[in-house]
Amino acid sequence: MFKALLLTASDDQAPHCALAELDEAQLPEGEVLVQISHSTLNYKDGLAITGAGPVVRRYPMVPGIDFAGTVLESSDTRYKKGDAVVLNGWGVGEGHWGGLAQKARVKANWLVPLPAGMTAFNAMALGTAGYTSMLCVMALQQQGVTPDQGPVLVTGANGGVGTIAIALLSLLGYTVHASTGRMNEAAHLKALGASELVDRNTLSAPGKPLQKERWAAAVDTVGSHTLANVCASLQYDGVVAACGLAQGMDLPATVVPFILRGVTLAGVDSVMAPYARRAKAWERLARELPSEVLASNTETIALADAPAVAARLLQGQVRGRVVVDVNV
Repeated sequence: MFKALLLTASDDQAPHCALAELDEAQLPEGEVLVQISHSTLNYKDGLAITGAGPVVRRYPMVPGIDFAGTVLESSDTRYKKGDAVVLNGWGVGEGHWGGLAQKARVKANWLVPLPAGMTAFNAMALGTAGYTSMLCVMALQQQGVTPDQGPVLVTGANGGVGTIAIALLSLLGYTVHASTGRMNEAAHLKALGASELVDRNTLSAPGKPLQKERWAAAVDTVGSHTLANVCASLQYDGVVAACGLAQGMDLPATVVPFILRGVTLAGVDSVMAPYARRAKAWERLARELPSEVLASNTETIALADAPAVAARLLQGQVRGRVVVDVNV
């Protein structure tokens, strides 16, 4: 038996989330059985646990889109008992039982070896948010964005992706501007590496198709009017890596920034990214992001606390990252 958060739902009702004791035999099919050490709470987990968004595709469901732990059993030769692994995405916590539990059984193709020198705690202090941040940085670099070209804007700066993106970009030598609705968190964002704060209200309302050139590039976690205004405010040949929809999934923009300034909109997907890209992202995170940065940006909670914290997360009351110690 093992502990897990279990979501259940009846017809047209919000899901019910409760701490449950489950039998290993109840786990879904997969080649690898993992003893989970730590999981985390992401925005998508908040939507699933509270029922605020149509994230879960079937019930009952164990939420949690990522986890870190050690292999207990494997029928795939790539993994053996005792191997340290990390998982992000692949519909885990949505259509396949996820990481907010002490055990998971998953497909071997979904796993990535935990990089040497990285602990399970640090892996989840990064989690899908940190991994996505690195994918965004990689996308900007692939498009040729260099520190000398000008400042890089990060929207949703107090969230999981935003805080890690600020730290990564700053450590790589970029000048980082941070857009946030919580200006009282200025000290924390500047400690992570932001040199200037931007009130999100200046970006979240409908704006002109083309605006003053302000940034060389951007990492956008917000979407909707914010992303439209960011595109309209990029310098010539600017690039924005878009990975989120906290404000909305719409994009009320025009083609003007793309055809008059050569702006590039680079979409970043963390859920189905191929293995090579995932492994590279995790290797770079282990090498480039000091653990002390994670410590100052992370809150640790017990598995039973996850539902309450998930509600706070959706209300914008959580700063940085939340690690869930599933064995507490």
